[in-house]
Amino acid sequence: MNPALINSLYMSLRVCQNVLLGVAIWLSATGMLFAASDVKVDEAVQRGLNWLTGRQSRRGSWTANEQRYPTAMTALAGTALLMEGSTTTQGRYADAIQQAVDYLASRSRSNGLIGDPKTDDRYTYGHGFAMLFLSQVLGEEEDERRREELVRVLGKAVEFSGRAQTKDGGWGYVSAKDGNNFDEGSTTITQVQGLRGCRNAGIPVPREIIGKAISYIHRCTMPDGGVQYSSKGGGGRPAISAAAIACLFNAGEYDDTHVPRMLNYAEKHLGNISNNGFGHWHYAHFYYAQVMYREGGQKWASYRNQIEKRLISEAQKDNSGLFWPQGYIGHVYTTATNLTILQLEKGSLPIYQR
Repeated sequence: MNPALINSLYMSLRVCQNVLLGVAIWLSATGMLFAASDVKVDEAVQRGLNWLTGRQSRRGSWTANEQRYPTAMTALAGTALLMEGSTTTQGRYADAIQQAVDYLASRSRSNGLIGDPKTDDRYTYGHGFAMLFLSQVLGEEEDERRREELVRVLGKAVEFSGRAQTKDGGWGYVSAKDGNNFDEGSTTITQVQGLRGCRNAGIPVPREIIGKAISYIHRCTMPDGGVQYSSKGGGGRPAISAAAIACLFNAGEYDDTHVPRMLNYAEKHLGNISNNGFGHWHYAHFYYAQVMYREGGQKWASYRNQIEKRLISEAQKDNSGLFWPQGYIGHVYTTATNLTILQLEKGSLPIYQR
């Protein structure tokens, strides 16, 4: 063959190779090239959800270690199942979701609390997570009778949250009355997300409740952007700071003047996935992932790549599937929250959508 022709073909192939390499690099940088990792993520999610359903009780509930916090764990696990795309009537996890809904509806008390104050010393967590989960179910529920039941349960739940709010605008582990007006950041975020989910689903939520909560977060935000443990003090906490940003975004406060420095603080402490130098790593990234997803673009692409690799590498396996171990609260908690992180890209639930 003509040497000049061979050389010409070789150079053409090199040019094509470089162009394809450049396109691949650009796609990867913009978060559009995830084919290989998506397979691993999808497999991890599937096996994780299977593990969760294998731990559901006959009553439809999940619990933390020592059978604690059934309301919160059921709501978190149910939310992870919903994010897969199943509903109460359709999909692989329809039965498990329906049982979770029935269990939480049965926990609704006459005063509106979803939970049991006699057995749960931090019942506002469960109440908030239950509002979030049930409000997402309501948006997809087609059965009229069940819709009416959910509207009733959530309407009462919103009223309870309003009464449970402290005079400073936050919430504590229990209601303001039961807790002598003690407030704390993480429970406040849980309530606001639950209330926002209810509002999105058509449940009336008084504006003053959300307004007081936003003011509470502002008062707890320190000059460096860190959000302190409580309105009474406690210093800036990376986990609560990430949750507070997610809370403001859920409340529609995207242009809040406090957000830029809160984001800077959160990125400083949470931007490096390998940083374990603070408490509640899984909790912090449960909310920081929501923030990064809403930020989108290169920030989300870079963070998503890091968080997916770490979570998949730390997952453990048994005969029923895949889970993430956690000592104090338990495996259900970390598995449900991590599965939520791994499914954010689906954008399947209104509460987590951009």
